[in-house]
Amino acid sequence: MSTIVTITFSPCIDKSTTVPSMVPEKKMKCTAPKLEPGGGGINVARAIKKLGGEAVAIFPSGGYTGIFFNHLLYAENIPAIIIDTENETRENFIVLDIAGNNQYRFGMPGTVLLEAEWKKCLDAVENVPEAGFVVASGSLPPGVPADIYRRLAAIARRKGAKFVVDTSGDALRHAAEEGVYLLKPNLGELSTLIGISHIDTTIVEDIAMDFLRGSSCEIMVVSMGKEGAVLATKEEAYRIAPPEVERKSTVGAGDSMVAGIVYSLSKGDSLKQSLACGVACGTAATMNYGTELCNKNDVEMLLQKIELNHTTAG
Repeated sequence: MSTIVTITFSPCIDKSTTVPSMVPEKKMKCTAPKLEPGGGGINVARAIKKLGGEAVAIFPSGGYTGIFFNHLLYAENIPAIIIDTENETRENFIVLDIAGNNQYRFGMPGTVLLEAEWKKCLDAVENVPEAGFVVASGSLPPGVPADIYRRLAAIARRKGAKFVVDTSGDALRHAAEEGVYLLKPNLGELSTLIGISHIDTTIVEDIAMDFLRGSSCEIMVVSMGKEGAVLATKEEAYRIAPPEVERKSTVGAGDSMVAGIVYSLSKGDSLKQSLACGVACGTAATMNYGTELCNKNDVEMLLQKIELNHTTAG
């Protein structure tokens, strides 16, 4: 199995709790909070661990919150390369309103990452021996240049590693221009990437394949929420609709999907099998409250229900 490396420039502590109902101007009694290490690449590494694999997580960490973040990650036995930072690691809050069964997600802004710090993150990726996959996921904090994923793509290419990117905005555009092994936008991110306001889900395959034919990227996976996902290459595309489940939270579903795809690919599975694993993992994550990500037993159950829809390029 190929070595998997994840890099997260804006990790966070995810705090999740519940209240009987959300009422303005009133003191609401919360249940005991659940605290978990989060952020794009961190969640990918955690989900891969839950599936039975292993990924090395590279991330910056600072302050008292950073110390606690590191503790949370070590408790899950995630191998890590930690870059010490001057500023505090951020925190996010997720509150479930039980009365309305509505989830409220409060994302704190990323803390500034100094130039010397993000450069050390890049050096850490460069120095990991025999990396088969490098997964960059999540938003970029202040201080990190928008072309950071372009730089990582060049590092991965020199190492002979497959570079996987799950991000948005200018960072996604720079990665696409440089050329990567796999891009994973959602519908909104794909719309921004190709410069149109709306994409009809019935033509995602055609749009993704057309984009790839004009780029140096090899694979695109477009996540579409309840409608599943499309995996496209320059020649063909696959679409998978997820099985119906009771959805309790969408936190970490995209990261779980990336984890399932990369974990499956690292084992030598086909693109079809890897997309199925990704959709199963993303769906499994929605079956849990808060930030629990996917559960291996749920993933295996969902994989048995998934049907592949295969489209060959014309």
